[in-house]
Amino acid sequence: MIPPSPTSVQSVPVVIIGAGPAGLTLGNILRAASVDCVVLETESREFIEQRPRAGFIEEWAVRALQERGLAERLVQRAQAQGECEFRVDGERHRFRYAELTGDRHFVYPQPLLVTDLVREYADVRGGDIRFGVRDVALHGLDGDRPSVLYTDPETGERRRVDCEFVAGCDGARGVTRTSVPQEHGSLARYDYGVGWLALLAEAPPSSDCVVFGIHPNGFAAHMARSPEVTRYYLEVRPGEDPENWPDARVWSELRTRLSVAGAPALTEGRLIEKRVLDMHSYVVEPMTYGRLFLAGDAAHLVAPIAAKGMNLALHDALLLADAFVAHCTAGDDSGLNAYSGASLRRVWEYQEFSQWLAELLHGPSSGDAYRAGSAGARLRRILGSPAAATTFANSYIGKGVAR
Repeated sequence: MIPPSPTSVQSVPVVIIGAGPAGLTLGNILRAASVDCVVLETESREFIEQRPRAGFIEEWAVRALQERGLAERLVQRAQAQGECEFRVDGERHRFRYAELTGDRHFVYPQPLLVTDLVREYADVRGGDIRFGVRDVALHGLDGDRPSVLYTDPETGERRRVDCEFVAGCDGARGVTRTSVPQEHGSLARYDYGVGWLALLAEAPPSSDCVVFGIHPNGFAAHMARSPEVTRYYLEVRPGEDPENWPDARVWSELRTRLSVAGAPALTEGRLIEKRVLDMHSYVVEPMTYGRLFLAGDAAHLVAPIAAKGMNLALHDALLLADAFVAHCTAGDDSGLNAYSGASLRRVWEYQEFSQWLAELLHGPSSGDAYRAGSAGARLRRILGSPAAATTFANSYIGKGVAR
């Protein structure tokens, strides 16, 4: 059905909803291939460039961005890490996954990556991106010529963009995922039964790597974000009110769960973020509906247990970009037809690994002796068996998963 006549109508091959890592990566690749597209974003440019988000990018993703000319500043500025550390029963255990895989993580907070990608798309390549749009609505997704309507934030006018394809990159709460009829596919969801108190501290990192604290009081983690800022996590009850965690209690519990013999004391500082994340994951199957292609959190949410979310978003964007370019420049639809299945292979690999790691981290604080014993066995296996260590390292760094 053709939507009501708006004030103005435009036509492009691809409309991208959402200016996160997936949408901006996709837009940049299309722009480089001379495939016209429009990016629509409900927030302001300032907001998306400052929004706190994840900061660990796997090496395969960095190399893929480099190949597209999208990682120059990332490679120059990011810190590379090839080790993590488990702290349990008063001892610290270094796990050198780069020695086993040859790959590292790059510490580069998502706001910096988004800033780079916006600059490249809008300022360098002259891409069309519209911030602050309102009332986005999708029409005709199951036909040959879908359209996207939105309200211009400056004029209040209703505008329409006709297209061949819509890329849904607008996250878990965006309009694109809810535009897929329930009867079209399935939503698989898993609740971990725990919450994480997510913290940002204005304090230099207290370790040169990611630290996983496994403690009867609950899991804790330390992750560098920059030379001046550190991300911490504390396991709490689902739905916990952050107000129950004043700064003094936070630092006391972090010291309890992360302090071990031989480790430097935590460097404390002002807490500039404090929110509770209820740990859950979901997967939408298939990731397509008619001319709509979902990517990133619009299609799948992976709990931040193994820092996989941004990497999955980039993987989706790379696959989808290649598929759109092949269609628009060569009439080849094989990539579009294979997109959902190809993406979901990595999605499910990462979901399964995150669930496995969650049991290792949360089992000892579960109050269940069986889960606690099993968690201890998992940790001893990866620390004591070269074969198990290599398998864990490959999953942790995202290596060996078919793209």
